[in-house]
Amino acid sequence: MSERPASQPDVDRSRSVQIRRLSYPDLPQVTAIERRVFPTPWSLAMFVLELSKQSGICLAVMIDGRLVGYLICSRYDTVWHVMNVAVDAGHQRKGLASAMLAELYEQVGDPRARFTLEVRPSNAVAIHLYEREGFRAAGLRRRYYQDNGEDALVMWRTPATLEGSLDDVPNPGRVGPNL
Repeated sequence: MSERPASQPDVDRSRSVQIRRLSYPDLPQVTAIERRVFPTPWSLAMFVLELSKQSGICLAVMIDGRLVGYLICSRYDTVWHVMNVAVDAGHQRKGLASAMLAELYEQVGDPRARFTLEVRPSNAVAIHLYEREGFRAAGLRRRYYQDNGEDALVMWRTPATLEGSLDDVPNPGRVGPNL
């Protein structure tokens, strides 16, 4: 994998930051972060399932040898679905999520690749991050989050969204479970 401080200006350069492939032995730290960061955390079984997929990309971000964040992305046909991005509370807003996304794009290796994700409309920090990354809101999934029934904003990063349009996004603006 790669060291990111030189190429990611937002990353805290005072510490040794490394992004590498996530592995099964990382899961105790991952599930601990998951419980601290999300109101409805994934189960251990969900992480095991994602790590077992051959077509997915799962990354860990390390600071001074300690896992402080992770990214889970699965490929479905021609679309990459960013399933989970988390950075432990003490390390947020330091460019680590952006660094993991940059590593994801590099590993996918296709500038025309299409990425999608769901995010809570109330999570303004995450939405801002994704917009900086070229994702654009293209729909809503009603009552997506089980803890409070909040909708999910569906965002896409495609060649068109990087140019400011939704021309290559499937069913932009459509509301429902199968955007």
